[in-house]
Amino acid sequence: MTCTVNSLALRVVVPDADEEGAVAQLRPIVDGRDLVTEVFDRGPAADPLRMLRADSPLRAAATDGPREMRWAEALCTEECCGALYVTVRRDGDQVVWDGWRDPYEGEVALGEFRFDARAYDAEVERVATGDGWEWPGHAVARLLDSEFRRHPEWLERWQCRFGSVFSLPWERERITFSFFHPEFPPAEDGDPWLQFLMTEPVTDAAPDEQVRAFVERITVSDPRAAADVCGGSRESAERLGYPWPQRPKRREKR
Repeated sequence: MTCTVNSLALRVVVPDADEEGAVAQLRPIVDGRDLVTEVFDRGPAADPLRMLRADSPLRAAATDGPREMRWAEALCTEECCGALYVTVRRDGDQVVWDGWRDPYEGEVALGEFRFDARAYDAEVERVATGDGWEWPGHAVARLLDSEFRRHPEWLERWQCRFGSVFSLPWERERITFSFFHPEFPPAEDGDPWLQFLMTEPVTDAAPDEQVRAFVERITVSDPRAAADVCGGSRESAERLGYPWPQRPKRREKR
């Protein structure tokens, strides 16, 4: 008996720059069917940066066992209205998607899909390199994300841990970089921790040049001096010696 081999196209949907709040989405098109649109209408498909990382289950490395992957999440969070998951595994010279589920509704009737592994890997790599859809800020964020995940020691020297880096579709002229001090989650309950945020403008220079310049600054000077506290608690800030951000006061109703 022969198994049907399905075709996969990964499509990145990028909102217009003036659509504030809209996010870029990575959508799986299998045999011409947009699977997320077909079965999940409570939120956007997955973020391309998260899905295309080297350690993402989407890549289905031959050395990996079956791993579950989230293709979409409800706008109000998964805990409220669910998400769309699939299990990804390598089976010889094929990549298999099956075990579709939604924590909100249970099993999802999509069945099993099988892809030629070589064609599958080529399609993932095509999209992962930008392939015409990426704006400059996203390219810089993607390269920085990869570098800081590969080199945690760059921030560890400052007693910090990498959080995330991104460029929002409606803020394409800058990137946002976040990190934690000393670490998150904390080593023990009650240990203080803070989240820091810094923004950097995107220039006309090549993305890899901008990444090198950013990394050089991080490795020679404490990034906390150029960042703002954005998370944690007032108590943690006091214990660690940082000012807690002032929140704008709410106007009283008259």
